[in-house]
Amino acid sequence: MKFGQSSGLDATDRRILELLQDNCKRPLNAIGEQVGLTAPSVMDRIHKLEAAGVIRGYVALLDARALGKDVTAFIGVSIRHPSAVSAFEREMDRADEVLECHHVTGGHTLMLKLKTENTASLERFIDRIRSIEGVTATETMIVLSTHTERARIALDASDAPAPRRTRRAPASRVKRVGSA
Repeated sequence: MKFGQSSGLDATDRRILELLQDNCKRPLNAIGEQVGLTAPSVMDRIHKLEAAGVIRGYVALLDARALGKDVTAFIGVSIRHPSAVSAFEREMDRADEVLECHHVTGGHTLMLKLKTENTASLERFIDRIRSIEGVTATETMIVLSTHTERARIALDASDAPAPRRTRRAPASRVKRVGSA
């Protein structure tokens, strides 16, 4: 099963993905009830989605502030030459503070999102990235508050199938001889 730009996903796959994004610890039979499949059929679909790379993994979403990471920042990084981008990205792979590293258009080459303990640790991180070969400039934006932060991807599940209902045996309508 190959999925290209979600074209290989049917409505049931999309609904399963929505349910997993809501709670990936949801029991398979509960997912099955929502999409009209048995738990083994749901598991088969999930395995196919994993094998195709549509599902890349499962994580617990943590509260950074509760863990002492009080500062969220975005750092735009300008790099002198495209040949230095890969080395910079490898360095960011080793930086635990970095949540996201994007190659972007506009005034910067890369955009980082990071969470750190405080402004002193942020300053140390900025000094670290400025010392990487090829970095010509940085621009840091500190987040004051966050209204919306999502880890989920919106899917069009509007055409998802309704859950199948178990059929009940019809009431017996036996016509008796001589009865009206």
